[in-house]
Amino acid sequence: MGRGILEHAYKEIFPFWDRIPEADREYICQNSYMVTYPKGKNIHDGSECSGVIIVRSGSIRLYMMSDEGKEITLYRLHSGDMCMLSASCVLEAITFEVFLDVEEDSECYVISGPAFAAVAKRNPDIKIFALETAVGRFSDVMWVMQQILFMSMDKRLAIFLSDESSRTGSDTIRLTHGQIALYMGSAREVVSRMLKYFANEGIVEVSRGGIRILDKKRLRKLTF
Repeated sequence: MGRGILEHAYKEIFPFWDRIPEADREYICQNSYMVTYPKGKNIHDGSECSGVIIVRSGSIRLYMMSDEGKEITLYRLHSGDMCMLSASCVLEAITFEVFLDVEEDSECYVISGPAFAAVAKRNPDIKIFALETAVGRFSDVMWVMQQILFMSMDKRLAIFLSDESSRTGSDTIRLTHGQIALYMGSAREVVSRMLKYFANEGIVEVSRGGIRILDKKRLRKLTF
């Protein structure tokens, strides 16, 4: 990939880009590549430094897994989002394992972890940016934990449907019950029962095409 394309992309993404030396900008570009990941592919299993991943298009799910194989979705990455937790060699304080699965065909920029870490050692602005990015994501993780530990299922589902509707700009959530359960860290049967309750109350309509929100006001009330 030409350096000009990467330069343009990184200038938009990284606030430090114009403040680091030309040689370091060139080094990052030389150690970058664009890759298309197919839906369903695991691109990080927590055992290596996969690098800094920037989503150009598509969707990627980041999650933790217990020894028994139970998954908890921490957050999802969409166009313009970046994952620093896949670059453990950049943030050495990150000692827990996370996994990344491709939810839909995705195009990503990937910067070599060791290369990014080497440049970060020479440029405090990059280290600060990496830490701030990770801390911002930890807020998302704590929000997920707060929902799982302290909120009722109807409130959690109402929050999920409202957030997904806002993100996509559509009243129809085109996800299966199984996908919603996976994202929420719940069981498919529990999600299906709660959706049936919402449908009986006239809040949503459930069909093969997805879940259509019928009463946004009542759904919003459930999130409080």
